[in-house]
Amino acid sequence: MQKNQRIILYLLLLIAGASWIALSANTTTTTDGVSAPQAGFAAPDFTLSTPTGETYTLSELRGQAVLVNLWATWCPPCQAEMPAIEKMYQEYKDQGFIVLAVDMTYQDNPLNVVPFIQEYNLTLPILLEETGDVAALYQLRSLPSSYFIDRAGIIREVVIGGPMSEALLRTRIEQILQ
Repeated sequence: MQKNQRIILYLLLLIAGASWIALSANTTTTTDGVSAPQAGFAAPDFTLSTPTGETYTLSELRGQAVLVNLWATWCPPCQAEMPAIEKMYQEYKDQGFIVLAVDMTYQDNPLNVVPFIQEYNLTLPILLEETGDVAALYQLRSLPSSYFIDRAGIIREVVIGGPMSEALLRTRIEQILQ
């Protein structure tokens, strides 16, 4: 084999290898090719209401640091982390931090939400996800799922599962407040 043929063969192997790596990279996408929300990308927008009818739109909160927490009343890790989330909300809300605690109402008992709020003395916004649209948008795989979003609307950290500790919450909140 001549030197030029060998170089061409190596280049073809290199291109084939790079193509294989690119095609088989582990990315999370939906069937329509949309990537799952992940760190470094804009948070998918949504509008939901509280049990009292107050409406929140994520994109309207630009300029604030946001924790989107997807949860349900029947979920033990969700129950365990909610007091810490409420505590951090109280501690950081005056610095421009807000929590959108999105109850997966479409797979929860809607009658349990208000008693849950009362039992845990929650003052943070609790939103009702009644259709499954936000769950699909965020490709919900596990409860709780938390998205730490900076003031520019970019997801900085995704935490799947829980419960999150106060220390973890504090560290992530301080990062998105910068």
